[in-house]
Amino acid sequence: MPKNFEIYLHYQMKLSKIGLLPRIIIAIILGVICGNFFPEWAVRCFITFNSVFSNFLSFLIPLIIVGLVTPAIADIGKGAGKLLLLTALIAYGDTVFSGFLSYFTSTGVFPSLIDRSQAAQAVASAVELEPYFTIEIPPLLNVMSALISAFVLGLGISFFESPNLKKAFDEFRDIIAKTIEVALIPILPLYIFSIFLNMSFTGQAWRIINVFVAIIGLIFVMHVFLLVLQYCIAGAIARRNPFKALYNMLPAYFTALGTSSSAATIPVTLKQVKKNDVSDGIAGFVVPLCATIHLSGSAMKITACAVALMLMQGVEISIGQFTGFIMMLGVMMVAAPGVPGGAIMAALGVLQTILGFNAEQQAIMIALYITMDSFGTACNVTGDGAIALVVDRIYNNKERLAAHS
Repeated sequence: MPKNFEIYLHYQMKLSKIGLLPRIIIAIILGVICGNFFPEWAVRCFITFNSVFSNFLSFLIPLIIVGLVTPAIADIGKGAGKLLLLTALIAYGDTVFSGFLSYFTSTGVFPSLIDRSQAAQAVASAVELEPYFTIEIPPLLNVMSALISAFVLGLGISFFESPNLKKAFDEFRDIIAKTIEVALIPILPLYIFSIFLNMSFTGQAWRIINVFVAIIGLIFVMHVFLLVLQYCIAGAIARRNPFKALYNMLPAYFTALGTSSSAATIPVTLKQVKKNDVSDGIAGFVVPLCATIHLSGSAMKITACAVALMLMQGVEISIGQFTGFIMMLGVMMVAAPGVPGGAIMAALGVLQTILGFNAEQQAIMIALYITMDSFGTACNVTGDGAIALVVDRIYNNKERLAAHS
């Protein structure tokens, strides 16, 4: 094993007790720095690792789709019936809306920040290094077959109420979630280090990093705008003061900002939602459910990052292409596992199939996403309170009408 690789693994073991975000940032910084002095043979060693890992990732993507989407669709048809379906539809609609908001804002602002001609020239002049070897790991299904299979199986399980098959797919989902948590997430810093090492060696890294700050700043502004808009709509429907309701949710926002976990924030979110006069029953149902299926902030981040990356690499962008992408991304966000980076891992399939992202582009997307993970989580969690207001108003109105009839 090359000495440089041993040194990196030694530091990775020391960093394993640090959170994922700091490790990703450290990996990016080390990759950019080391690319300036690592010899070509050492860089090719890391490229070889990335080649093998990206093939493993490509093998897992269809399994991730089947394992996560199938039980998610099966769950929507069961449980609390109409209340569950209502909440899921609102969460999906909000996620898709945030994706389109992100697309139109990004395509309007990013071109002034990114020189496409310079990007295309940099990509064309870059020297590509080849891995020493690669290991082909063919996927069991292609991504589109996996998506269709997940829909058919999920709807079938829901319609026929097949408890044994449902249990099997629930266990398969747990296996996939554990695989992401144990086999993918811990290796991401090394994977991203290798990507930025290669980009630094070929002279592309600084161009990408220079745009990072602008992307992060714009996405934060979009998150704030989305939350204000969500609460204005929810306030109009529920007949509540939207700014007071949003102010009441700030403890949940800052808790999520600190923990980067929707699940860990549930107790605080639940308390603040009840403070907005949402009934206990609706709050107790909507908040835990939305912590899993409502990822509007995550969809916004992924869409903006995808637009920025395509602009940086001189790739043509079309509304038709992104319409399909955002609609499918909404489904993947509903099924995303509750582990750090779970949303972007679930989205890799549609990034690959619809936008044509290769392994390097996917790695950059992962790095960009995780860099802003806590802000996206805070946006998701705070938006749950707006959905709770809407569901409470609609459901309780129906209950009152039913009682009078």
